Amino acid sequence: MNEWPEGAVEYVQAITDTKLLLSHRYAEWMLTGPSLEDDIGGASAAQDEVGHVRQLIRLLEQQGRETDWLEGDRELNEFRNATTLDTSSETWVEHLTTVATADRAAWYLLDSITSDDFTGLVEKIGEDEYFHLEYHDARLATLARNRPNELESAFKDALSKTLVFIGPVSYNTDSDPLVQAGFVDRSAAELRTALLSHYEKLFDGMAVSLDDVNREAPPPDEWDATRRRVENGVISQSVVDSLTGVQNKEFAVE
Repeated sequence: MNEWPEGAVEYVQAITDTKLLLSHRYAEWMLTGPSLEDDIGGASAAQDEVGHVRQLIRLLEQQGRETDWLEGDRELNEFRNATTLDTSSETWVEHLTTVATADRAAWYLLDSITSDDFTGLVEKIGEDEYFHLEYHDARLATLARNRPNELESAFKDALSKTLVFIGPVSYNTDSDPLVQAGFVDRSAAELRTALLSHYEKLFDGMAVSLDDVNREAPPPDEWDATRRRVENGVISQSVVDSLTGVQNKEFAVE
């Protein structure tokens, strides 16, 4: 295990917490999706994300993070998840746009890591993520054909916030601290471009425009690099209780 450069632990923590919250949001909808296929897909994705979190927690423990803290025994404002996952989605369209953009962004951040400590792990997680992201894109394409106005509105909000999670557009190859430290091989600016380009290609020729997505946020001087956001929002205590199994902790498998 190598000693990671400054900022790298928080970078991986943000990926881990986003995956932790993704597991919860997938689980919320795994019995209420529009079809049995969607329910099964959500359940499978939730299980995959939990497995990814366990592997990433192992690495974070080796960098000095305490196990209980990593598993949720912390203040609400100490979670580093993408802000889109702070609250539950009210509709299927909102849910799908939220998990699709957050899941893809977390994968882009993880896939950019070059540290030897992640050798093999990124490839394994990538095998799971391939199916997650293909499923999302297929469902998004269907919604773009059948409910374009609703999808466009939800996507404007989700994608704008997800770009903030990735980082400021000014963090290019010459200025992104983790690129300079050699921990990642792609800057926030490059990852933002990749995310936007992916969805522009997906919706090409469809009645869904990304013109209103905020491509300038976040302002670097307002961005919290630890929580990867500009807002002060947090997840609810009930979500933390669910993630940590507070109500039935005595039955947890050791």
